[in-house]
Amino acid sequence: MGLDIRLPIGLLFTVIGLLLMGFGAFGDKTIYQRSLGLNVNLTWGAVLLVFGAIMVILARRASAVPPKVESSAGGSGPPGEWK
Repeated sequence: MGLDIRLPIGLLFTVIGLLLMGFGAFGDKTIYQRSLGLNVNLTWGAVLLVFGAIMVILARRASAVPPKVESSAGGSGPPGEWK
């Protein structure tokens, strides 16, 4: 069909990662007291951003490769037809 599920999933994770990173970078720092001062939103935003970017790259790479055409071994007829 030509629809690669990695592209929309990669875009979704990339957008969510960017939102989380933005909230972690510009949000209130006092909410991280309970997590021992670790900026969890910034960390997981970066993880989601990297995962989404990898999925988009893999989807783009797969769409750039032309599909393989099978050749028939013995004569006429479409490829893959039994004789």
